[in-house]
Amino acid sequence: MGADGASARLSELARHHHLRPRQRAQLAGVLDMLASDPQAPTSVCAPERAVDVHIADSLAALDLEAVRGSRQIADLGAGAGFPGVALAVALPSAKVSLLESQRRKCEFLRRLCASAGVENARVVCARAEEWPEGLGDNDVAVARALAPQPVVLEYAAPLLREGGVLVDWRGRRRPQEERAARVAAHELGLEAIEVVATAPFGGAIDRYLHLYMKVSATPRRFPRRPGAARKRPLGGALQA
Repeated sequence: MGADGASARLSELARHHHLRPRQRAQLAGVLDMLASDPQAPTSVCAPERAVDVHIADSLAALDLEAVRGSRQIADLGAGAGFPGVALAVALPSAKVSLLESQRRKCEFLRRLCASAGVENARVVCARAEEWPEGLGDNDVAVARALAPQPVVLEYAAPLLREGGVLVDWRGRRRPQEERAARVAAHELGLEAIEVVATAPFGGAIDRYLHLYMKVSATPRRFPRRPGAARKRPLGGALQA
């Protein structure tokens, strides 16, 4: 798939997800920025691959009612902008906070949003544990390839309102990690509600969206200080 193929694939995704021409153009701008900015923090920059690996994979969450109806979304560890920027384009009435702790990545995210005209996304250059303005303020938290699942749950829980949902992108399922995550969820006021298998593009295998709902208030001792979630994960230590 060359540049023409990437454009055709983007048009296909726009039709599937009922995106308007302006939204398709914004996503094309995202792909252009990935390809042209040497500081893009991802190894997948060529449009013919990025349209699937980044855009299609991110937009798979639009199949979830909780995501489609959200008004406030937090992307934890936004990195190169996925899934947060793609979801911001697809959901123009939602406010999307791109939470990223590394300043170089934050600077790229600002350039990306400006270049693609994504006005409903803002970059929050902070760790999840150090964002007091976001506590209890989000309908949905999303995370993609961020950390072991119990750690992601601990990052997300304080930021969700009650009834809010975490959507955690995962590859091959790991029963031990999922058991530890269920233990962590109970401690955090979360409940596992569904694991959705996705096939966002041809050849994609072992791709799942793990959904957790915030069913009760997160204890006041969370968030813990920065780094504690990784050093002393809830649910017990995981084997490598």
